[in-house]
Amino acid sequence: MLVNRVGDLGLVLAICSIFLTFKSLDYLVVFGLTPCSIDNTCSFFGFTLDRLTFISGFLFFGAVGKSAQVGLHI
Repeated sequence: MLVNRVGDLGLVLAICSIFLTFKSLDYLVVFGLTPCSIDNTCSFFGFTLDRLTFISGFLFFGAVGKSAQVGLHI
């Protein structure tokens, strides 16, 4: 089903971004290092975005895709 694959892609990109930013997937490490990463930016298709905004967007995109919300339902 296409909807689940769209959600999977968003979640995989979010998890990879979290690992590349914090070098860990442990909740305590990630939440502890979040205040230190406020000023980090990344470039994505020519746009410069805050890393935390980038990660949050992919987490949201993955959650919407996995729950088949309006716009991604079949």
